[in-house]
Amino acid sequence: MSSRKLKPLLVAPLRLALRWTAGLREYLTRLYCHAELAAHLRKPLPSSTVVLGHIFVRGTGDIRFGKDALLYPDCHLETQDAAFIALGNSVVLSRGVHLVAMSGIAIGPGCMIGEYTSIRDANHTRTAGAPLRDSGHTSKAILIGSEVWIGRGVTILGGVTIGDRATIGANAVVTRDVAAGDVVAGVPAVSLRKPGA
Repeated sequence: MSSRKLKPLLVAPLRLALRWTAGLREYLTRLYCHAELAAHLRKPLPSSTVVLGHIFVRGTGDIRFGKDALLYPDCHLETQDAAFIALGNSVVLSRGVHLVAMSGIAIGPGCMIGEYTSIRDANHTRTAGAPLRDSGHTSKAILIGSEVWIGRGVTILGGVTIGDRATIGANAVVTRDVAAGDVVAGVPAVSLRKPGA
């Protein structure tokens, strides 16, 4: 029998089997990814954390989760030296979020962070006569309040503090503090609120 004739005969039952087992396969994937993440952390991972796919953990593993976090696949979480990452309750990290801490990153409860956002508290330095790779870095902690909404593709640099309930527009580059309740966007990010509003 030719492969053209055989393929439909094999695909139909396989498709049905995959449909019937979809829920179980999704549950097992989440269970495995939760266990895999927990194995890389210094502190216990709450059982209420939902891990939808593989999370990349690099460095010391000093990452602390509050309850009910939701993590989409392909997030990158990195801590070096004495740095930490602390996530409050009910934080959402969308696909591809990068959190890299050389000093510390604290994210308050209820924050939602959009796809491919990069939050890094360190910057490379240049040293005369040394390659950039070997020139070291400077770092300042990043503090993000509660219920902050960070859009897709945002970059937040070291030393920034973002107040409670602020909104950061997609693709913004945040280089300075954002007041509580403010709405910012752009490169570099600026307030969109009118004076006196």
